[in-house]
Amino acid sequence: MNGFDSFQLWFIIVGLALGSFGLRFAFLAFMGGRSLPLWLMRHLRYTAVAIIPALVAPMVIWPTPTGGEISLPHLAAAVLTFATGALTRDVLWALLVGTMAFLLLFLFAS
Repeated sequence: MNGFDSFQLWFIIVGLALGSFGLRFAFLAFMGGRSLPLWLMRHLRYTAVAIIPALVAPMVIWPTPTGGEISLPHLAAAVLTFATGALTRDVLWALLVGTMAFLLLFLFAS
C-alpha cells in the first residue's frame, strides 16, 4: 500500500501525535495564564485568512480530476467565491456560494 510495514506506520503516527501534542502543550503551558502581546494578536487574526487560500489554491490551479490541467469549472467557482467574499465580507456566504457554484457547474458540465 504505502511501503511501510505495520510497526513503522504506527511509529510514525504515534510520533506525529506526540509532536503535535508537545507543540500545543508547550504553548499552553508557557502562555496559559498570560495575555498575548497586541502585535502577536494582530498577526494571529490573519491565520485563517492565510491558511484557507493556501489549502484551496493548489486544488484550483492543478485539480487532480483533470490531471493537473486548469479546469474552467474550478476557476469559475473560485472566482465566484472570491467575489462573494469580497462583496459580502462574510465567510459563510462565500463558502456557500462557492460550494453551490462548484456543484452546479459540474452538474451541468457533465
